[in-house]
Amino acid sequence: MDKTRQSYIYALLAILFWSTVPTAFKISLGELSILHMLAIATFTSTAVLFVILISGRKIDLIKKTSRKELLHSALLGLINPFLYYLILLKAYQLLPAQIAQPLNMIWPIILVFLSVPILGQKIKSKSFISLFICFAGVYIISSQGKLFDNAHSDLKGVLLATGSSFFWAFYFILNVRDKRDEAVKLFLNFFFGSVYLIIAMLVTGDWIPAGSGFRGIAAAVYVGIFEMGLTFFFWLKALQLAPSTDKVSTLVYLAPFLSLVFVHFILHEPVYYTTPVGLVLIVAGIWIQNRKPVKG
Repeated sequence: MDKTRQSYIYALLAILFWSTVPTAFKISLGELSILHMLAIATFTSTAVLFVILISGRKIDLIKKTSRKELLHSALLGLINPFLYYLILLKAYQLLPAQIAQPLNMIWPIILVFLSVPILGQKIKSKSFISLFICFAGVYIISSQGKLFDNAHSDLKGVLLATGSSFFWAFYFILNVRDKRDEAVKLFLNFFFGSVYLIIAMLVTGDWIPAGSGFRGIAAAVYVGIFEMGLTFFFWLKALQLAPSTDKVSTLVYLAPFLSLVFVHFILHEPVYYTTPVGLVLIVAGIWIQNRKPVKG
């Protein structure tokens, strides 16, 4: 099998797993608190990433990590998984899965605007057009099928879902500037995230109850493996094997549309007509932002 075909197989596997995550979020949050669900998922992900490091013979790279790099990982771990997922999961708790997931997708546009003060980059006019199109999509999705009615989604949930994209964009910028091995960086991020979650449970005295529901725990473990851990490995392999990362990267926009199938048939959420319409606008806005000018 040639590398191109392998890259697409890995990419499609990653997209398939990512598209099931909103459903897993809702199942787990139906039986567990946000803190408990995130703790189980993060502990699972840390273990999976450690196994990936061992299989890739990269443990020595952790030993070579400097104190400055550890502090950087500690900061990244505070942002993701700790703060990012606490905010995102609260949005999932307040909103239908089909609403929360696409609202979180606008982070590539937020990334452009955060790059101005952090990286000193200039904003092009197309970025403002992209932002307008994306937020039009956000408005349409948040209407929950009542586009011309005042009854919209829970405003707090909408703000949290869109606000989480700021944390992810900020995390992305800091992570890109760190030139260490990706698997090492991600493992240390989740290791520190696990430490923060243990501290949070110590401070609140809110430990995971022994009698927690099996479905909730199983869904949280699933999230830890397929949202945060193993799927990352599949996606990296897809990008490494692809002759052109641009073609593979665009496939990720299939995930939110595919997730609507799982949300509808497993969670039995009625899919509002405004959800796919808004999703198309958000994807269009991101595509316009990322589109490279055609050379004459």
